[in-house]
Amino acid sequence: MASPDAAPGQAAPGASATAPPPDVIEVRPDERFDEARLAGYLRGRLPGSEGALQVRQFGGGHANLTYLLHYGDGPDAAEYVLRRPPLGPVAPGAHDMEREYRVLSRLWKAFPLAPRAFHFCGDAAIIGAPFFVMERRHGVVIRGGIPAAFGGGADPEANRKLSQVVVDVLADFHAVDPDAAGLGDLGRPEGFLERQVKGWSERWERSKVEPFELADELQRWLLDNLPESPPATLLHNDWRLDNMAVAADDPGRCVAVYDWDMCTRGDPLADLGTVLAVWYDPDEVPSSLNPMPTLAPGFLRRAEAARRYGERSGRSLERLDYYLVFGTFKMAVVLQQIYARFHRGQTQDQRFAGMGEGAKALFRLAAARRA
Repeated sequence: MASPDAAPGQAAPGASATAPPPDVIEVRPDERFDEARLAGYLRGRLPGSEGALQVRQFGGGHANLTYLLHYGDGPDAAEYVLRRPPLGPVAPGAHDMEREYRVLSRLWKAFPLAPRAFHFCGDAAIIGAPFFVMERRHGVVIRGGIPAAFGGGADPEANRKLSQVVVDVLADFHAVDPDAAGLGDLGRPEGFLERQVKGWSERWERSKVEPFELADELQRWLLDNLPESPPATLLHNDWRLDNMAVAADDPGRCVAVYDWDMCTRGDPLADLGTVLAVWYDPDEVPSSLNPMPTLAPGFLRRAEAARRYGERSGRSLERLDYYLVFGTFKMAVVLQQIYARFHRGQTQDQRFAGMGEGAKALFRLAAARRA
């Protein structure tokens, strides 16, 4: 969200405090905070933070809240991105800003597509929650539909490039040496997959607002059919096209990967299963939270994407069916958690009103994807 060749914190050429970039909105009323207090806190902690601060919000996404911090105007303006957890209670271990800061303050050295983080604040009194500030990258985030600049979905070549970059960058990320990234002690790789299954099952239980037996049955199936994991790698844990940005002039060139709050070390096929879970084929009905235009002409089919990852990474995909089911189950729980916040009055965002039914649809799809 800084041009890849711009200095960290520096605004894009021509940026103006009075002409907001197209990827931001005015801050939603229930997601505002005391901007003057934030400005006072950050003054002197970031290059360029002495100027007047304007805050706007990135309107996409459904969990962590992300804001654009714009200091000053003209060629000396500076821009940063602030990230904080969503409103209301959050699941233990999720939306961990300190963890994301730790990862992004180091990972950029070994994996340049990760934006660099500059400052973490654990004092919730400043804006109402812990937060961190990172560099802004400029690129195109694909949320559902393909933009007109890339053919609006009608250009098979552009569509194929988009699908290939998702798989290729994931395989490249899994090849990063954790020690070289300063993250060799991150997480607990031993027993990772079993803990993940149990953890997501517990999230379902906490976010349940009414009984749904199929979800309960899927929990049991996932625990009873655990595969043996391959050697551990760094994991993103929420790999999707809409957590990436591509170059405005090339849909096949990634310029940034976002949302690292669940990054750890563990089973790399869990990442693959996460992205393939929302990689719908023509005979499937996409969920209400479908971040990838996988039905566009030229876009790789799910089996093609899996095969491309296997060839690029050298990993066996013999038990990929399990990871696909688990990835779909996780996406269902994510929707359920969002819906539960809305149902309990912890957010007023009307986009979330139908996500309870969306979660049920994904639980049904997870069951149908069992081999």
